[in-house]
Amino acid sequence: MTTPADVHDVRDPELPGRLLTDERDALVPLLRARKDEDFALPVAACPGWTVRDVLAHCSAAFTRVLESRFEKGVFSPGSNDRDIAERADWSNGRIVDEFERGLTEAGPVIARAGGVLDVLALGEWVHAGDIRETFGEPGAYGGDRLPQALALLAYVTCRDRHLPLHADLDDADEPLRLGDVSGERPPARYIGDGATLVRLYAGRPVHGVTYALAGARAEELNIFGD
Repeated sequence: MTTPADVHDVRDPELPGRLLTDERDALVPLLRARKDEDFALPVAACPGWTVRDVLAHCSAAFTRVLESRFEKGVFSPGSNDRDIAERADWSNGRIVDEFERGLTEAGPVIARAGGVLDVLALGEWVHAGDIRETFGEPGAYGGDRLPQALALLAYVTCRDRHLPLHADLDDADEPLRLGDVSGERPPARYIGDGATLVRLYAGRPVHGVTYALAGARAEELNIFGD
């Protein structure tokens, strides 16, 4: 995996869409092959939610983007719960249909938004990792799409002036710089693999994983909050 060190301050407007369509091609066939009872499995990374709930949340978020519906409080916990409840009588197949449509069509809308919706694409990809981990499938928070996700993470953290971090990745040819580049704070240092770095920034568990983090606490990296 190659991750250029200077991608942190460069926005590729097509990157979120590519990440989503590539994930669509990999994840949707997996979802369509699962039995209905698999959609009721609890997702450890999202306490209180099942696979179906995660998919309903993701598909609703995509639909909001496609329909430009961003009323006050959108994507708050209450709004997320309402989106899930509105789909309570939908079949699993219908939810997957809406999810697939979002993965397919949201990219150009996100590209035109100028960067403010890029984090949504990253969050949807992280939720795909949540589902993969629940199913025991390989590639959760990693796999072939990890370089794209890391490039997007670097841009988002730079744009939002997140704490600076220098990441020496075990599975990349070059280090990755993330966060604020103003120089006002010395960068923290991370040594480990790319998937674990994604877990830290997404607030996902990293039990049993070997990595080193100096100059910052793990919870300071979480860009999605509680």
